[in-house]
Amino acid sequence: MVAEAKQNGVASKAQLMSVKRGEPTLVAPAEATPTGEQYYLSNLDQNIAVIVQTVYCFKRPSSGHGHESAVADVLRAALSRVLVHYHPLAGRLGISPEMKLTVECTGEGAPFVEADAACDLADIGDLSTPDPTALGQLVYSVPGAKNILEMPPITAQVTRFKCGGFSLGLAMNHCMFDGLGAMEFVNSWAEMARGATELTVPPFVDRTLLRARDPPSISFPHREFEEIADVSGMAALYGRQELVYRSFSFDPDRLERVRALALAGGDLERCTTFEALSGLVWRARTAALGLAPEQQTKLLFAVDGRRRFVPPLPKGYFGNGIVLTNALATAGDLLAAPVSRAAGMVQDAVRMVTDEYMRSAVDYFEATRARPSLASTLLITTWSRLAFDGADFGWGEPVMSGPVTLPEKEVILFLAHGKERKSINVLLGLPTSAMDAFKDLMDEI
Repeated sequence: MVAEAKQNGVASKAQLMSVKRGEPTLVAPAEATPTGEQYYLSNLDQNIAVIVQTVYCFKRPSSGHGHESAVADVLRAALSRVLVHYHPLAGRLGISPEMKLTVECTGEGAPFVEADAACDLADIGDLSTPDPTALGQLVYSVPGAKNILEMPPITAQVTRFKCGGFSLGLAMNHCMFDGLGAMEFVNSWAEMARGATELTVPPFVDRTLLRARDPPSISFPHREFEEIADVSGMAALYGRQELVYRSFSFDPDRLERVRALALAGGDLERCTTFEALSGLVWRARTAALGLAPEQQTKLLFAVDGRRRFVPPLPKGYFGNGIVLTNALATAGDLLAAPVSRAAGMVQDAVRMVTDEYMRSAVDYFEATRARPSLASTLLITTWSRLAFDGADFGWGEPVMSGPVTLPEKEVILFLAHGKERKSINVLLGLPTSAMDAFKDLMDEI
């Protein structure tokens, strides 16, 4: 199954939706929270300060709690209560004396917007493919904001549809939390909406656990920061052709075929679905883009470090507990070898992530202030283990949820879907000609 959206060809859906927003209001914490201080963001938070936009769609609520006319009131009141626990989200980003991102604890609150769409919920499709022009109407962005310092850590928009269904659109800065942290926040918000007085997973807000060592000790090369020269004319290709988004669905049978490819030849005794699929996609994207054989290509992906740190991070850690790891190869070497070789490189990159590797990465940023380079790079981010669909605010789980867009053209997203979440949607954007070639390669699986 393939779903497609062209970046410049979505006017019809966007016009059909014709969302009209009300004026934003600020939702402050329901109780007094610490103000007048700076909230520390770790070096793992500094590297990924991008806005992540997601949409959750719900059917028309039944009468009683959370009836459609009261949905926004329920969500607003629950947000106010959950911000007591997640008080930094009510502040604003700033710069610390060390010239790093920090949160100014102002307590002013999160922007909350009510909106109405001129269509039914069914008209927006299934959210299987990023669609920034249309789905962007369901998320509130601060008008005129020129950089992340002018954007609140989180905004929320509730959009009512003609059918009585509604959506919740969130814009959250990745420096505040990674995928697991965001999921725990949304689920905590949902608990409050259902009337809970205590959270199942209270946030652990002290990020100083991940301070750099003094002096910093860099014990790995950290090639994730390496700048790679574009010898294949990729900048020109992306500038010349329209960017096309597509979603490729891998059901359990197809995923098993991918794993079989990765295990063929006997190079690997075992491998995970993630390792096999990442190796396949890295190799296929390299081929589809027509990279020169001598072109260095880098794969980046995040590994959850919560249990890999010594000692492990506390349950409910509110912050980024993920660390980027990497694999590098020339396009020629990657394509001359079978999928098993690429999968093995992914496996090696996973194994590299130890407590010492992660603390070395924290220290590397402390010493260099470098940020991972995306030149000639594929960055895979996986939401396949995140139970965002479990966000029940009192009227049932979302009928669908997904990202509005991908944060960078180099990003591919693995998103779980299906009744038992055993299938994976691979979402990516490529220039038109490369996407056609990528689709042909996927059709062979």
